[in-house]
Amino acid sequence: MDALLGAGPRRARGGLGTAPPEPGHAAAPPPWARFSAWLECVCVVTFDLELGQALELVYPSDSRLTDKEKSSICYLSFPDSHSGGLGDTQFSFRIRQSGGQRGPWPAEDQLYNRAAPESLQRESAHYFGYVYFRQVKDSSVKRGYFQKSLVLVSRLPFVRLFQALLSIIAPEYFDKLVPCLEAVCSEIDQWPAPAPGKTLNLPVMGVVVQVYVPSRADKLEASALKPCSLEKLLPAPMVLASIHEPDLFRCFQPVLMHVQMLWELVLLGEPLVVLAPSPAVSSEIVLALTSLLQPLRFCSDYRPYFTVHDSEFKELMTRTRAPTGPTFSEWGSPECQVKLKKPSRLKTLDTKPGLYTSYSAHLSRDKALLKRLLKGVQRQRPSDTLSALLRRHLLELTQSFLFPLEHYMTSLMPLRRSVEPWKSPPQIRPFLQDDFLRSLEHAGPGLTCIIKGDWLGLYRRFFKSPHFDGWYRQRHKEMAQQLEALHLQAICEADLEAWMKDKSEVEVVDLVLKLREKLVRAQGHQLPVKEEILRLAQLYLEKVMSSLPKNLQAVLSLP
Repeated sequence: MDALLGAGPRRARGGLGTAPPEPGHAAAPPPWARFSAWLECVCVVTFDLELGQALELVYPSDSRLTDKEKSSICYLSFPDSHSGGLGDTQFSFRIRQSGGQRGPWPAEDQLYNRAAPESLQRESAHYFGYVYFRQVKDSSVKRGYFQKSLVLVSRLPFVRLFQALLSIIAPEYFDKLVPCLEAVCSEIDQWPAPAPGKTLNLPVMGVVVQVYVPSRADKLEASALKPCSLEKLLPAPMVLASIHEPDLFRCFQPVLMHVQMLWELVLLGEPLVVLAPSPAVSSEIVLALTSLLQPLRFCSDYRPYFTVHDSEFKELMTRTRAPTGPTFSEWGSPECQVKLKKPSRLKTLDTKPGLYTSYSAHLSRDKALLKRLLKGVQRQRPSDTLSALLRRHLLELTQSFLFPLEHYMTSLMPLRRSVEPWKSPPQIRPFLQDDFLRSLEHAGPGLTCIIKGDWLGLYRRFFKSPHFDGWYRQRHKEMAQQLEALHLQAICEADLEAWMKDKSEVEVVDLVLKLREKLVRAQGHQLPVKEEILRLAQLYLEKVMSSLPKNLQAVLSLP
């Protein structure tokens, strides 16, 4: 699709003719570096009588979006279900990045991902689109309606922050257009980078938005705003209770009796289709579904809003080509296929809220939870309170499910005393599913959970899901890094002089190379090593190097 791109400042690129920084002065950060920490770009999509949805503006104008990505943004930024309605609506979508990863990840992004919870890490292969759409009557327009969307494109899943941001920016933009957008982007370019574990004050258009960015080190129950420095902010900040969490109770109230079954379906990576009257509803429900597994990472593909015009519609809607269990939303298309308990009763799309599936739950419902939620409704408790109760229950259920897996995985780790300084680290023992299932007899989820059911069958099906694969790969990687860190510590605590007495030059050089490689990884925060061990390892490396001839030292010192 041809796009009309608006003018805007360009992000700096390296190349001939770039002036070096003055001696003694640190290089200034490139233009839009802070903006890029939050947003990829801002898009404006309008409806053109001849072109249909058209990209009117991309800001900054040197955005690296491909034509395919621009086309997807155009289609997904307009709610088809809004054809007869007037006013404003907000929703979100997620698209696959086309063309592969563009260059290495910046160091700041890597640092953020290491400190952030897995569910809040920056996406490497997808973009999120946060949309504010307006449709009002306008006699000056040939079609008779003003139809335009303001879209924030980001790799961060901060849905509540970006929706709040759009509610401030969009009404002003639709009145004042481009100059307003330029000013907003310049303000965002002054924000501090997202820092896990920190409360940030983010000024925009005379409003200060205050958010807490969750950290991997946080207690899972406490993702709310943390107190920050006692600075007097004028005006008083708009405080967001969460940067990302949807209101679970509001999303699932129509199917409250089936929330635990939904948890199982999501856990097992079963394909789910959400049919809703609008993208606002569908996108919120899909994001709520993907958050059900915390602290387990959601590893399937998912699309908060999806239409038949999407270039990947056929791929994701064909059963044989959807092995990873995507969760996505769609509305108004009778082509969608859902596993139905009684398909003969659903000749056309049913408008009554419900869950239609042939899946049989493995676990019994927690009736006590349902009673507490229904009593909360009768007493008119706030939705946020009931949502927190529901989220705590699901968190405890997931933790109870993961506890035996974590316990068994820990047993596969070699003993610390088996890590010797002058030998390669021992291997992590393989995960044997039958051994794990036998371990449930004495270390099963019943130790921490009162819910009864076929836990054994649930684990068997879980082994075939993408979430088990994602969990296992991550845990194995963390354990391998821990082994490497223990090996580095063992080397630093060993008697170097005794080892070097009868070693050849080749063996010493080999130690230098291996030690340097471990140091580089540790200094890059890829190994969980304390600062004291890093300091000792550096001294150790220098000592080993000094034992070699000068000419060999010079060769090894080359970058």
